[in-house]
Amino acid sequence: MGGFKDHFSGHAALYADCRPSYPPALAQALASAAPARRLALDSGCGSGQLSVLLGAEFDRVEATDASAEQIAQATPHPRVAYRVARAEASGIPDGSCDLAVAAQAAHWFDLPAYWAEVGRVLRPGGLAALVGYGLLRIDPALDAVVDGFYGDGTGGIGRFWPPERKLVDTGYRDLDFPFREAPPPRIDMTAQWDRPKFIGYIGTWSAVKAAEKRGLDPLPGFAEAVARLWPDAGEVRQVRWPLLLRIGYSA
Repeated sequence: MGGFKDHFSGHAALYADCRPSYPPALAQALASAAPARRLALDSGCGSGQLSVLLGAEFDRVEATDASAEQIAQATPHPRVAYRVARAEASGIPDGSCDLAVAAQAAHWFDLPAYWAEVGRVLRPGGLAALVGYGLLRIDPALDAVVDGFYGDGTGGIGRFWPPERKLVDTGYRDLDFPFREAPPPRIDMTAQWDRPKFIGYIGTWSAVKAAEKRGLDPLPGFAEAVARLWPDAGEVRQVRWPLLLRIGYSA
């Protein structure tokens, strides 16, 4: 098994503050598709963005992340138990979970080992789910600036993305998914953000952090380009991410 690739611990507080929140409809859809609502496992839970929503739908949620810093920033919930653990070794008893989900995290896992773990912890007919989100959308002009920065345009950070990110870019469609697949719900994630919150979110991108470790600071140029199109820093705009889902059932 490969080593844990920790792209987020160094800025766990920023990640917790500036990452978008999943809509309650996502947890509701996963709970409705699961065979029961006794126990859900949220692997690579980060600071608990999805975990707390699952806590409203399931009797108990085990939320794990390999980063102690992320777990330290996790949002408390009476039905959610947070633990530091690798996704590939959750410590959950065999055949105990109705749902095993990874949200915006599976591309960092040792996937063959993770699938084996999911198969072990799910009860027969249990639901396996992958959740991700693509590039944000605001309006055509700002979207073009975001796309250029994300990629290899002038000042872009495309060369700093780890190779695993391509799995998200393809909506997890290129992943082996060893479960009886079912059609996923269509759900968008939205946020109402001012410009500083938006720039803060971009600052959590792993490619931005990788560039900074190389002695580069890509954010100021990007922030200037955004400010020309979003001149009032306090103006709140809707940011939208299309959710990427794959769901399937264990044997």
